[in-house]
Amino acid sequence: MSSHKLILCVLLAMATLYAPAQTNGSNSPYSRFGLGSLKDQSQGFNKAMSGVALGFRDGNRINMQNPASYSAIDSLSFIFDVGLTLQNVNFKSGGNSINAHNTTLDYINAGFRLCPGLGFSFGFIPFSSIGYDFSESKYLGDHFNSGSTMTYTNSYTGDGGLHEVYVGLGWNPFADFSVGANFGYVWGNYAQNITQTFYEDGTATSASNGLRRQIEADLSSYKIDIGVQYPIKIGKNDVLTPGITYGIGHAINSPAHYYSYVANGDTTKSVIEKAFELPTSFGAGLAWAHKEQWKVGLDVTHQRWGECRVPQIINDKFVSTTENYMNRTKIVIGGEFQPDRYSSKYLRRVQYRMGASFSTPYYKVNGHNGPREFGVTAGFALPVSNNINNRSVVNIAFQWGRSVPSVSSLITENYLRLNVGITFNERWFMKWKIQ
Repeated sequence: MSSHKLILCVLLAMATLYAPAQTNGSNSPYSRFGLGSLKDQSQGFNKAMSGVALGFRDGNRINMQNPASYSAIDSLSFIFDVGLTLQNVNFKSGGNSINAHNTTLDYINAGFRLCPGLGFSFGFIPFSSIGYDFSESKYLGDHFNSGSTMTYTNSYTGDGGLHEVYVGLGWNPFADFSVGANFGYVWGNYAQNITQTFYEDGTATSASNGLRRQIEADLSSYKIDIGVQYPIKIGKNDVLTPGITYGIGHAINSPAHYYSYVANGDTTKSVIEKAFELPTSFGAGLAWAHKEQWKVGLDVTHQRWGECRVPQIINDKFVSTTENYMNRTKIVIGGEFQPDRYSSKYLRRVQYRMGASFSTPYYKVNGHNGPREFGVTAGFALPVSNNINNRSVVNIAFQWGRSVPSVSSLITENYLRLNVGITFNERWFMKWKIQ
């Protein structure tokens, strides 16, 4: 085994061990709603292009967002990809502002060609994250006897999220048409707590020892996503590739448990079977490639969250309902430029990338639409050596995003992210001949 292969295997083992221990990747109060803050599921090659992917196919990349692209994987290569994100988020509400930081594992995947026209990929990627801790206080009035100031505070905490492991196939059955599918296993936990504390002149009263509500669930289910691509030559140097994806929506066969503790010691318990659902999703994208220099793409995806159920406490009743969900649409545009991939000059083999995105919310906050999200990205892929035959790269992306609520009383989020990924592209399957 070569030193490159040994290093790659060690990194794969380390990343696999690290995956279950990753942080949830969210500090957002909005992760309290639905299944949490949704991950964009982009990878190293398209992080700096805001995640545009549905029409992209290339022999030296893994594009799990459209599994039909696996059929293009180079016959000589084994590709391994891993990425991390460092994030700083600023939360603003009224005149208050606070910053939060975290680091998360973005993805781990690998791919290679099984036989002519058939590519294979497997990997791990987060689906959503839950992580929040905030409180709100309200003035109740003055005590009728002592005149003391009466207030109460509701404290909200939550933790969890969903993760996905998948295997996928991409097949080129005829001409340039390709079809593919990812078969995933989704799992994770869902924990939310609400604690109410009453105060008299700033001192907690005896009634503060109860009044706690808790929702817990351990989730697991399957996930299937299907994709097609059909490259069309529109000139000597230009290729236009439409891509379409479809995700199968279904109920998650996992129960949600509800516990309510009150001041007098009474406890209420309730269980809802199949309290959660994953949405049906549709995606359509178009990518244009010019020579081996320019690649530009546009994606539109739509998720039917409005048809899904999630557990809620409504009028002191624990129910699974669709009323706090709404359908989500995301639009992404991005591209990259590589001056000359075969040049002996290092900077001419660097890939320069940019992108922008917009998405509508998939949940409601106190009856109002959740925040819309805007983002812009930029970055580059740096070859790991001056050898033009070495196709391994370091992917670096800078992301700025903003979540804008529909009403001014809600929280505005601004985030900065640094994404760092490494794509190892090794020629493991080359057969050497002795003349």
